[in-house]
Amino acid sequence: MVINDYYKVYKSGGLIISQKMRLKTRFYEIEAEKPIVILNDEDAKDLGVFVSSRVKIKYNKHEITAIVDITETLVGEGEIGLLKDIHDLIKVEDDEFVEVESARRPASVDFIKKKLDGKTLNEYEIYSIIYDITNNNLSSIELSAFVTGGYINKYTVEEIVSLTTSMVKTGKQIDFGDDVVDKHCIGGVAGNRTTMVVVPIVAAAGLTIPKSSSRAITSPSGTADTMEVLSDVQFSIGEVKDIVTSTNACIIWGGAVNLAPADDKIIRVEYPLSLDAEGHLLSSVMAKKMAIGSDYVLIDIPVGKGSKIPQSMRARELASRFIEIGKRLGISVECLITDGSSPIGAGIGPALEARDVLNVLENRGPVDLMNKSLDLAGTLLELSKKVDKGKGRKVAEDILSSGKALAKMKEIIEAQGGDPNIGPEDVDVAEKQYIVTSKHKGKVRFIDNKSISAIARAAGAPRIKSSGIYMHVGVGDSVKLDDPLFTIYAADERKMNDSVKVNEKLIPIHVGSVISDIIT
Repeated sequence: MVINDYYKVYKSGGLIISQKMRLKTRFYEIEAEKPIVILNDEDAKDLGVFVSSRVKIKYNKHEITAIVDITETLVGEGEIGLLKDIHDLIKVEDDEFVEVESARRPASVDFIKKKLDGKTLNEYEIYSIIYDITNNNLSSIELSAFVTGGYINKYTVEEIVSLTTSMVKTGKQIDFGDDVVDKHCIGGVAGNRTTMVVVPIVAAAGLTIPKSSSRAITSPSGTADTMEVLSDVQFSIGEVKDIVTSTNACIIWGGAVNLAPADDKIIRVEYPLSLDAEGHLLSSVMAKKMAIGSDYVLIDIPVGKGSKIPQSMRARELASRFIEIGKRLGISVECLITDGSSPIGAGIGPALEARDVLNVLENRGPVDLMNKSLDLAGTLLELSKKVDKGKGRKVAEDILSSGKALAKMKEIIEAQGGDPNIGPEDVDVAEKQYIVTSKHKGKVRFIDNKSISAIARAAGAPRIKSSGIYMHVGVGDSVKLDDPLFTIYAADERKMNDSVKVNEKLIPIHVGSVISDIIT
C-alpha cells in the first residue's frame, strides 16, 4: 500500500482524515453493468469507505467514480479489483497503479431518503434519481431503497409526471409524426396476445402504430418473445423508422432501442420482491408511449380472480390515474377494463401463441382472442377519431374478415426480416407432449392464470420458444371424465417431468365445483 498524502476536512466540529492511495490493479472479466471496484477490507478502512461508498479513480487522463465492494481475501492490501465495466472505461491493464480517493455519494441518494421519509419530491430531485439510475451511478442497495420508498409512500400525480418525463429525457426518443396510436396491457393474463392482432388491423386502417413490446419476466411469453417466432425484434432506431415508414407499424423489443432505460432497471429490482408501486407502473407505461410520440393510447386493464387486478374498483382507480397522467402529458388515453379471470387464446408460450395469432388473422380463431382483439382495435380506431363513435368494432371486423389485416401482418413480418408466407402449421412446437385430463365430469368453473403460467414456464417457455401449453377448454365448458383439459409441450424429458409435477401440485383448472374458496 502506498499512501500519497493526507488532507484534513473539518465538518460539524469533528476532524475527518481522508487519504489518497496508489493501488495496484487486478482485472476480473466480470460485467456488473455499473462501475464497481473491490477493495481489501484494510485499505477500505484507511480510505474511510464502506460497502456502496464511492471512490474516485484516476489513471493517466482518465477519471471515474465507482461504487465500492469490500473483501478480506479476493484482493490483497495495496490492490484494487477492477471489473470489466471500469476496465473498458479507463483502459487500464493488470499490475498498473491507479490513484484512489474517497468521493461524495450522489445527491440523489439524499433525495431517495427523502422519499423514504414520506416527503414529496420535486421535478429536479426526481430527475436526479432517474439520471443516476440510467447511468448506473446508484448501488443495488440505493436502487432498492428508491423502489421501496415509492412502494411505501405513494407518489402524487405531479411526482408521477416528473418520473415519466425524466425517464423519457434520459433515454432515446423517436419521432413518427402526427396521429401516432399505441396500446398497452398491464398483464397478468396467460396468452392474451392481442397486440399482434390489433397492430395489423389498425395499421391496415391507415394509422401509425409503432409497437415496442417487452420480453417475459414472470410470464411464459411477452409480445416480443412471441413476435420473435415470426421475425426479428431487435433493431436500431433508424431501422425501426424505416420499418414504420414502409408498413405504418412495427412489433419490436423495446429494450433494443433504449426507450426509458431507467424503467428496465427499476423493474429488475421490483420483480424479486414482488413490489409494483402504482407510481412506477404508471410512469413505466406512459414514458415508453411518450418516447415514441404517441398521441392516442389505449390501456387494457384485465380484472378478475388470478389476475394482477382482482377487483374492478381498483381497476377503475388505476384507469382514472392513467387518464389524468395522459392529460398532463398531452396524450389522449382511454382504458378498457376487461375480463382477466382466465387465459385468452389457446396457446400459452411463444410458438403456440404465434400459432393462435396467425389463426386469428386467417379468421380461424381462437374466438376469445379474436373478439378481444377486435374490441381493442375498434376502440383504438374510435379514440384516434379515424372512425365515428360506435363504428370501430365493425370497421375492425371488416379489415380482419377481408384479409387486409393478414396482408398487413405479412408486410410487417417481411420488413422485420421474417418469412411473410409463414402459416400456423409452419410454426414448430416441441415434440414431447403430455395431455392433462379431467378427473371427473362437470363444468369448468375456474382456470388459474398464475398456475397455468407456472406450468408453461416449467415446460421451458419462454426461453425454449417451442414449449408451453395448449388449452382445450375454457371457463363454462362441460367436460366428462378423462376429457382433455390441456396439452403440455416440452423440449425434453426433464422439462416435461418438471411441468407435470407442477401441474399435479397446483391443479390449475377447477371442474364441477361451485365452491369459490375453502377457509380452514
